[in-house]
Amino acid sequence: MKNVLLLGLACLFLTNQTLEAQKKNKKKKSQQETTAPAKKPKNGIKSYTEVITKDAKTDDGIFKVHQVNDAYFYEIPFTNLNQDMLWVSRIAQIPNGLGGGYVNAGSKTNEQVVHWERFQNKILLKIKSYVNVAEEGKAIRNSVKVNNYEPILYAFDIKTFSKDSTAAVIDVTKFFTSDVPAISGLSARLRKTYKVKKLDGDRSFINSVKSFPKNIEVKQDFTYVASEPPTEGRAETISLQMNQSMILLPEKPMQPRIYDPRVGFFTVSQYDFGSKELKADYKTYIRRWRLEPKDPEAYARGELVEPIKPIVYYLDPGTPEELQKYIKQGIEDWQKPFETAGFKNAIIAKDAPTPEEDPDFSPEDIRYSVVRYVASTTRNAVGPSVSDPRSGEIIESDIIWYHNHLRSYRNRYLLETAAANPSARTLDTPADEIGEMMRMFIAHEVGHALGFPHNMAASYAYPVDSLRNGAFTQKNGIAASIMDYARYNYVAQPGDENIRFIRQMGPYDHYATNWGYRYLPEASSPAEEVPTLDQWILAKANDPVYKFGRQSSRFDPQSQTECIGDDPVLASTYGLKNLKYVAEHLPEWTSDQTNDYTDLEELYGELLGVYSRFTGHVTTTIGGVFENLKKPNQEGVVYSAVPKTQQQEAMRWLHKNVFNTPDWLLIKDALPNIDHAGYFETLRSVQARQLNALLSFDRLGRLIDNEEKGGYTAYDMLKELRAGLFTEAAQGKNVSLYRRNLQRSYVDRMQYLMTEEDKGYNYSRSGFESKLVYNINTSDVRALVRGELETLKRQLNAVKNNGSTLSRYHYKDLIARIDKLLAVD
Repeated sequence: MKNVLLLGLACLFLTNQTLEAQKKNKKKKSQQETTAPAKKPKNGIKSYTEVITKDAKTDDGIFKVHQVNDAYFYEIPFTNLNQDMLWVSRIAQIPNGLGGGYVNAGSKTNEQVVHWERFQNKILLKIKSYVNVAEEGKAIRNSVKVNNYEPILYAFDIKTFSKDSTAAVIDVTKFFTSDVPAISGLSARLRKTYKVKKLDGDRSFINSVKSFPKNIEVKQDFTYVASEPPTEGRAETISLQMNQSMILLPEKPMQPRIYDPRVGFFTVSQYDFGSKELKADYKTYIRRWRLEPKDPEAYARGELVEPIKPIVYYLDPGTPEELQKYIKQGIEDWQKPFETAGFKNAIIAKDAPTPEEDPDFSPEDIRYSVVRYVASTTRNAVGPSVSDPRSGEIIESDIIWYHNHLRSYRNRYLLETAAANPSARTLDTPADEIGEMMRMFIAHEVGHALGFPHNMAASYAYPVDSLRNGAFTQKNGIAASIMDYARYNYVAQPGDENIRFIRQMGPYDHYATNWGYRYLPEASSPAEEVPTLDQWILAKANDPVYKFGRQSSRFDPQSQTECIGDDPVLASTYGLKNLKYVAEHLPEWTSDQTNDYTDLEELYGELLGVYSRFTGHVTTTIGGVFENLKKPNQEGVVYSAVPKTQQQEAMRWLHKNVFNTPDWLLIKDALPNIDHAGYFETLRSVQARQLNALLSFDRLGRLIDNEEKGGYTAYDMLKELRAGLFTEAAQGKNVSLYRRNLQRSYVDRMQYLMTEEDKGYNYSRSGFESKLVYNINTSDVRALVRGELETLKRQLNAVKNNGSTLSRYHYKDLIARIDKLLAVD
């Protein structure tokens, strides 16, 4: 019995031990299950719910965008892979002074075509170029591809796949919070200027990501550590907000229109390696909006038809109330030229929607074109646009107006028109006239955004004296196009009546709009459009009103910035008459009214600039070459020198109005109140500007060309210039202070021609190919300069002991300078 009891107790003990061990093992196993690291998913790809958790906030659009806490994910459908998308980087908010005033909220910092591509378990964001192309299906397309390998902007790991396995999910957080140069708001130049050290990750973050049916908009707040920031220097910080727009480009590009240099358009270009030519065919297309008629049959009958998608511009919500109507008018002034092309209501101005009307509206959103009003002291405005490089189709544009630019317009209005225009003789320009200036300036910038560059020949279309005719100017304005730099009528004289002083739209604007935008459905390719387009040009070819002139005012008197009328000498004669009247009354209209010299000082400085422009228009005539763009089936040549008699007249004019001291510029009631000294240098600098322009390598090269043509030659010009500059030596007269300065400037410039090499200019913009570069040492330049200096030395030696003490000192100094220059080492 005792043994049985002991056995029972032992079994009970063992049973308890077993049960306790089982409990401990179960508890241990449970702890292991909750604390042991999870097994890594195959290939690093997790389940959808592990990545896009129940806490995710999802925005559905072209891609689904998920926000999980501070992380952002793109869910990219496989159907969107390898599709062309336009990526545009803009500054959304900017610190004061960044970029010296020419960078602002809305400034585009980069524009590139990208596409998303899968490689194994990664999604690659690649930059795509359309510089080199070949038609699909041609063998050479393979060669184009392998010789134009696309750079990878970023590589993303695939985190998971969508529940239906039709899309890949990637984490874009690091990409949008890193300092990626291709989408940055700070260029290498700005980084160097402000000594930027790095992006501060703790102060940089994603502000918002919004997905729409065809685009995604991302706002990033970036803070950089910088030793010399533009403002708040002690903070050593630059903060700005960027907006990244990614928009799906049309699957089928718009049919391009082939560029013709006889009609002005901005362009996109490609090298077509699939061409039948014996080389890569360089193709250039115009940049324009896609306008297609809602009713093609009515359009074909010649009726005005609304476009399927009109061009819409929104006003910046920060636009001053008093200017809004003028900005809208400037935008919609282009409706009439579009009617010439067959479209009604083709361009529309709208107020920006309120947050209640559209909480997603943003001026940086690439779906919207906006007239941005920038609170900046910069005096400028621009009209950039974003286009599809495959076809030239303009996708979006922003007009940027800087607040202080209105002051520039007021000042120019006073200086250039006040002699004949009493309402301009004030610092308080009437509001309706300021509004009209704003309207026309916006129309000019909208023209750029529609694809039109400057047409500098439009102001040469009208005879100078017609600009003094009230009926003519009211009907035709002062230039044949709003795209010229012809802001004001400075030709009209006191007593001329009913004059229009402010520019307006012209006949060329209608012609160019029709040429670029008229819908031609019967043409199935760009090449098939050319015969029709060519006929339209030929029909207007001999009418200067429809001439396009590139911005090449270095050599063509027809295409000069700020010039009006078809005779620069006559126009500048009228302009100087007016400017002398303004100079005489400038204190009366400024400081006498304000009891302050600030405006007088500002306007005096700008008056010198106006004087330089008027005289520079005449300088261009000397060594000038007319450029009349044409094809071989048109009569005449493209380039022809300005007639000798006109160049000689221009030289006489310069001696009379520039080199013979223009002492009327030294306004006796102004200078003693705005500067303590330096009047002689003020005058010398405006004279030397035209002197140096005459004595330039490229002008001398063009004049040398004329020797065999019987035209005005470099020898003729140099001889007449020297004779006019040194009349005192020829006539035995004393030399005044201002003439002494001018004569020394002449010898200095001749030294430049003798010793410097012409390095030329690197123009990167179409229409600026006007610099002549040639071998100076083997040309006649140095021989001509040496000959003129030796002739001048003989002339000065004959009079060096005559005249006043200062005149004798001056002559001996010039002789010493020439001797040193001509000395043989």
